[in-house]
Amino acid sequence: MLPIFPAPGRFLFTPVLALILMVSGSGRAEEIGHVDTVWKMIGPDHKIKIEAFDDEKVSGVTCHVSRAVTGGIKGAIGVAEDTSDASLSCRQVGPVSFTGELKYGEEVFKERRSMIFKSLQVVRFCDETRNTLVYLVYSDEVIEGSPKNSISSVPLTVWEGGEPPPRCNDGAD
Repeated sequence: MLPIFPAPGRFLFTPVLALILMVSGSGRAEEIGHVDTVWKMIGPDHKIKIEAFDDEKVSGVTCHVSRAVTGGIKGAIGVAEDTSDASLSCRQVGPVSFTGELKYGEEVFKERRSMIFKSLQVVRFCDETRNTLVYLVYSDEVIEGSPKNSISSVPLTVWEGGEPPPRCNDGAD
């Protein structure tokens, strides 16, 4: 007769690995809201989420990203692969200062889009001529990424009678 449950520890690796992968990620985004796009009878609906995050090395800049989230049974248990669709908007929300060295194409946000292979990333660039920070959102996979992307530019300006903003290359390597 076959046992109903496998021997203890026999299949422990798979659930532990899944839990680690589900918990890992940036965790730095704050959910602002969402809208349902497709009703699912079983499991959560497909939706578009809006999240906010601050650039940790550039105080005074906040970004908002909207992204599709897959629902259903796979979405409920964390094994669904979300689409590569995302939109990005970054704005100066206060006086700008650099709290660390800015690196060309530096990752400022990352979130997993599937169990293992796919992630959504936001990276930062500096347009020195225009003293503007440029943020790019895109999705990549271990084998092949997606050409879907969005950018947002943040011109560094004086904030309400404050001091002149730093040049975006002041914190660059």
